[in-house]
Amino acid sequence: MNNKSLALTMAALGIVVNLVLGTTVAMLKIPLLFLDTVGTIFVAAVLGPVYGAMAGGLTNLIQGMITNPGDIPFALVNIVIGIVVGLIARKYGFNYLVAFLTGLILAVIAPLIGTPIVVWLFGGVTGGGIDFVFAWLLHSTQNIFQAAFLSRITGNLVDKVASCLLVAFLIKYLADDIIRRFGDLKQNKIDGN
Repeated sequence: MNNKSLALTMAALGIVVNLVLGTTVAMLKIPLLFLDTVGTIFVAAVLGPVYGAMAGGLTNLIQGMITNPGDIPFALVNIVIGIVVGLIARKYGFNYLVAFLTGLILAVIAPLIGTPIVVWLFGGVTGGGIDFVFAWLLHSTQNIFQAAFLSRITGNLVDKVASCLLVAFLIKYLADDIIRRFGDLKQNKIDGN
């Protein structure tokens, strides 16, 4: 299998990971956790921003066609996550410190993009576990944008940091030859040397 085929296969697996983890967490309605971008983050960290954006965007399109058309507008969030992680990993690698800081960055970027979508299209409610936090904040603040943003940033702080750290763990323990096949990441950057 050549590198392009392997990269496309890995991107497809990233989409599957997003779908399985995201659907499982959504069904369980776990507050402050989504795990629907773990595959995007992994693909972006290993293959770069283009493949990361592709995996992210296709995840939401496929999820929208299979179960919930409301997921399609959030493809923009997942695309940006793929781009941001891919660019950061290309420059700094993806060790635990970089993953933690990337998670913090994503915890702000994702709600900045997702809040207007959720407010304008869905009135602030998406049917997930984060809606409990939104309802409490809406009652407290009486401002739908503020409640939607604060509830999403709260959830994303937990979710994106955990997702990035999980990906850093997976990358650290992948075989060196698999990582080397994808060019941009050097093993010393992954290990933090």
